[in-house]
Amino acid sequence: MKLLIINGPNLNLLGTREPAVYGNTTFEDFLTELRTQLYGTHIDYFQSNHEGEIIDKLHQAASEKYEGIILNAGGYSHTSISIADAVSSITTPVVGVHISNIYKREQERHKELISQYVVGGIYGLGLTGYKLAVEYFTNQKT
Repeated sequence: MKLLIINGPNLNLLGTREPAVYGNTTFEDFLTELRTQLYGTHIDYFQSNHEGEIIDKLHQAASEKYEGIILNAGGYSHTSISIADAVSSITTPVVGVHISNIYKREQERHKELISQYVVGGIYGLGLTGYKLAVEYFTNQKT
């Protein structure tokens, strides 16, 4: 199984940014641990603070034969029609993830533009949400 995790803006600051909301673990440390727990699953990772780069990576993922994409578009989830359009235009299934519970945060975070195009979404479970998304995809193959 070949999966791709895409993280959007400010998620490169995990471990230091608002630890009360996002925790103290860097994403790189979490990813190292996740990869060791999932035998037989290849996980690539991409992070960008730039909308166009995220769109390009979503388009590229289809040609690279990923069986699933885990997308945390960060704040772009609530504002980017272009990222939503990119998700809707690819055939690779996407699971949306948010580390925090977006419905317990500011009102502007309650609407997620990509949600209608993903197979499902996980929010508010911290970094465990990524692991659950990986498990979803691996369970689809059995």
